[in-house]
Amino acid sequence: MGMTMSQKILAAHAGLSEVKAGQLIEADLDLVLGNDITSPVAINEMKKIDKQTVFDKDKIALVMDHFIPNKDIKSAENCKCCREFACRHEITNYFDVGDMGIEHALLPEKGLVVAGDAMIGADSHTCTYGALGAFSTGVGSTDMAAAMVTGKAWFKVPSAIKFELVGKPGKWVSGKDVILHIIGMIGVDGALYKSMEFTGEGVKNLTMDDRFTICNMAIEAGGKNGIFPVDEQTVAYLKEHSKRDFKVYEADPDAEYDATYVIDLSELKPTVSFPHLPSNTRTIDNVGDVKIDQSVIGSCTNGRIDDMRVAAEILKGRKVAKNVRCIVIPATQAIYLQAMREGLLEIFVEAGAIVSTPTCGPCLGGYMGILAAGERCISTTNRNFVGRMGHVDSEVYLASPAVAAASAVTGKISCPCELD
Repeated sequence: MGMTMSQKILAAHAGLSEVKAGQLIEADLDLVLGNDITSPVAINEMKKIDKQTVFDKDKIALVMDHFIPNKDIKSAENCKCCREFACRHEITNYFDVGDMGIEHALLPEKGLVVAGDAMIGADSHTCTYGALGAFSTGVGSTDMAAAMVTGKAWFKVPSAIKFELVGKPGKWVSGKDVILHIIGMIGVDGALYKSMEFTGEGVKNLTMDDRFTICNMAIEAGGKNGIFPVDEQTVAYLKEHSKRDFKVYEADPDAEYDATYVIDLSELKPTVSFPHLPSNTRTIDNVGDVKIDQSVIGSCTNGRIDDMRVAAEILKGRKVAKNVRCIVIPATQAIYLQAMREGLLEIFVEAGAIVSTPTCGPCLGGYMGILAAGERCISTTNRNFVGRMGHVDSEVYLASPAVAAASAVTGKISCPCELD
């Protein structure tokens, strides 16, 4: 029996000719990632290891993004811990205020992950990099500590689910709607510890930003990772952003999948996840009258330049509804600068929105948009669990930048088509 795309990457990094689902392997890593929340834990765990040096100062990335700029003393101490560690070990890829961004948007932009890589990160949304044809997955801080020292990680080789994409998305349908549709279809544990492998002729109709969004939320279906084939769009992105060599892996024709789903992109509608699970989805025509207090456009899921452009297209010449707070968060400094040069930030401000420096901020209930009891937020983030963005009696509704922007204008969850 042949191997899936993910299995081939893992086999290569384990020095094996083949691997099978369920097999335990030790694989070499191309990158180890941590942020300002998870890295201090890993750094403290590393102190328990006899060897106190990192395996490769060029293959560790530390990104200060969750509470940056620091919101309180604790977050300042966490960043100080990471900063001192980075200096002590001469970590090449340390990103702090002024040169940072939300980690899962920043690393591809900086060219630190390429096709064929195997990498881990102490953040659950590390699965984002599968959009580039890499195997990437989230781990705990203890695993991060061991990986920083050894450059290796243990894996149970995942089985896979194939999602065959066909057709072309309609107006206002994006990668966010694709992945919300899938999660709504299979559930939050529908791909538990499985590789979600996306393929089919419809892939060409998804932008790289769409693919990053889809892979980012693989974990919300329980997936070990998400991954896309490497096509012309991928190669163009890699050549633009990275000087590293990359390797293209393809699934064998006889690769085994636990299940195969065919997703016709042309049939999808803008989709919203209701509280309190990403799988609690409804298409926009079945939402009903849901008034909102806040709209957040940003995060590692939807803070890229395509997302900024879509939001600006909808907000241009319009005003955010009275009593609605609209918070726009470009995911990196480069995206912020690009949005500024294109006049997008001016559109946001004139519409009555605010624009934040890159930060994870409200996504995890950190800051820059915490909800009070009884408040509702439409958000382009990736989770809407109880208390995710603030008070346990608040509500988060997940949607695309298009729906979040339109909702900010109307004051209730709305389709952009309603503004035409």
